[in-house]
Amino acid sequence: MNVVTGPTPGTVKPAPSQFGLINLLKAGAAQLIVLHHLAFYGPMSDHVRIIFPALIDWLSSSARIAVQVFLVIGGFLAAKSLAPSGHAGYGQPLRAIWRRYTKLAPAFFAATLIAAVASSWAAEWMTHDSISPPATLSQLAAHALLLHGVLGYASVSAGAWYVAIDFQLYALLVLALWVGGIVEGRRPVTWLMPMVAAAGVTLSLLYFNLDADWDNWAPYFFGSYGLGIMAWWASDPRRKPGVAVMLMMMALLPAVAGLALEFRSRIALAAVVACALFLFGRVKSTDQGRAWSVVHGMGKISYSVFLIHFPVCLLVNAAFTHFAPAEPAWQMLGMLVAWAASLIAGAAFHRWVETPLSRMIHALGEQLAVRDVHMPRPLPVRTNGVSLR
Repeated sequence: MNVVTGPTPGTVKPAPSQFGLINLLKAGAAQLIVLHHLAFYGPMSDHVRIIFPALIDWLSSSARIAVQVFLVIGGFLAAKSLAPSGHAGYGQPLRAIWRRYTKLAPAFFAATLIAAVASSWAAEWMTHDSISPPATLSQLAAHALLLHGVLGYASVSAGAWYVAIDFQLYALLVLALWVGGIVEGRRPVTWLMPMVAAAGVTLSLLYFNLDADWDNWAPYFFGSYGLGIMAWWASDPRRKPGVAVMLMMMALLPAVAGLALEFRSRIALAAVVACALFLFGRVKSTDQGRAWSVVHGMGKISYSVFLIHFPVCLLVNAAFTHFAPAEPAWQMLGMLVAWAASLIAGAAFHRWVETPLSRMIHALGEQLAVRDVHMPRPLPVRTNGVSLR
């Protein structure tokens, strides 16, 4: 990884720098999620399991913990955006939450509609439990509000729960910073927010994350998200090494205690990712070189791949079930086609759906802000995205 330095006179302006490790982790985790859903939902994987049983079994079960990578990165980038130095206080919390919603929901809802159509189309070619029943208006409305899990509606697309949880976690952090600022008043308490975050990690890992009844709510996942938050604050280069290590240990000790209480591979992975981000998360690289160009490109479209891959995989499954022989070799080819098609569809969705929707809604919000003379000056655009991009 090339660390970016300032340009020298007479040289070409370097390409924009990006967080290399974060994009590498997002790109890799997104591939595992696509392959996990391909293996878990079938039916192509049912045939491929005959020749690669161990691989398909691993992808259908263990590979799903790759979502922990997104949770930790989400916390890392949320801390970077909302509280870079770890200080309490945040003005206009409702506007920040609204901005997050408009960042997540439009593309998610578009992908949900595509998934609903894809399920109806796939049902013409095959009968399989991976096909969702026709979506109802109330079900779609719950998805649009990111409340489908809370209200008990079945997800139209695989992975839909994550978008709602990401929104909850971000809103929880915003409100915690806002309340922390009120508690502080005019006497800043440097360690207040790290202590709050560490307490949240502890409660999550020692209580909420042990009870699956909480898996539609942010506290269940805050352990991983909070590890990412603490990794950002601890990796601040302005901190003394001892203080940085102490901050990181405030999050890791509850993780170790939680693993001792009940070992969970997903939490172990979250702790490892948090440590990697603490050490190397702020290192930046450019797109120079083909390998890093691919990594940054894959990281950029990872949210779109996450949103659109399930309907693509569903249609390819239906096509190979209906038109191709039920032989392992043919069905393995189908899995590879679905994987590649998911990446292509993700790139197209990012370019022609996600990005235009984001720009349109942001521009609309800016116009409304200008028209309302009583509205405070809008917050700067958040650059951390959904934690999947």
